[in-house]
Amino acid sequence: MLMPKRVKRRKQFRGSMAGKAMRGNTISHGEYGIVAMESAWIKSNQIEAARIAMTRYIKRGGKVWIKIFPDKPVTTKPAETRMGSGKGSLEYWVAVVKPGRVMFEIAGVAEETAREALRLATHKLPVKCKIVSRADLEGGAGSEN
Repeated sequence: MLMPKRVKRRKQFRGSMAGKAMRGNTISHGEYGIVAMESAWIKSNQIEAARIAMTRYIKRGGKVWIKIFPDKPVTTKPAETRMGSGKGSLEYWVAVVKPGRVMFEIAGVAEETAREALRLATHKLPVKCKIVSRADLEGGAGSEN
């Protein structure tokens, strides 16, 4: 599973998920992608499950890009523990995803294959997603301004 090699501080504040994705909201490498429609924390094992679902469907043809990385540590306290006595221990890593963020990209396969692979991957993710093509995002950005 994905996690940082090393971090400056082991424990982090929870932070805010307000607003839209200002970066990572375009398809930069592939032809098709998955865009998040709502904000969420996506665990490293969910990212891995989506990656496996895509690569299995395309039978290792084409190329897959993972555009999110779980760099935020999440801590939990043990069950049946009284309040106090410090912050809990590190449990898992998450990627903070905001609406509009392109999470996965795919290229090198036919359109229907790519869309089906991305559809399978969306079922592994805890957010509402939209499957888009490079033309969709470029056309949408041009008409908006």
